[in-house]
Amino acid sequence: MNVDYKLNTVISVTQFKALLSNTSLGERRPLEDEKCLLGMLNNSNLVISVWQGELLIGIARSVTDFHFCCYLSDLAVDESFQQLGIGKQLQIKTQQQLGAKCKLILLAAPAANLYYEKIGFNHNPRCWVLEPGEAIC
Repeated sequence: MNVDYKLNTVISVTQFKALLSNTSLGERRPLEDEKCLLGMLNNSNLVISVWQGELLIGIARSVTDFHFCCYLSDLAVDESFQQLGIGKQLQIKTQQQLGAKCKLILLAAPAANLYYEKIGFNHNPRCWVLEPGEAIC
């Protein structure tokens, strides 16, 4: 299969939304809020994307300082292209952009826990989340 991996290339909200809609990640992302999706794209400072021609088929969208930590916020591969190693390559290419001491951090969907363990991630039970609209007490 002929695909192209691109670093920090422009992705439209329409392309991003279409990709997310074709993944299980779409049910946990604000697909109806284009302003939010645009903000997600514009404020990420490391984006690796995968294209088949003009079609966006995968993305690894991160926020990082490139030296200590990198939060891999979205890892998505179109369902038609899954099980081909694209997701793993997105993670490898993300890691290649980081400094030698930089940790790669992500929140896994429940169904993906075994996948991340299998490819070398360590589970860390110390993550905490404050949902939108909730106040710090």
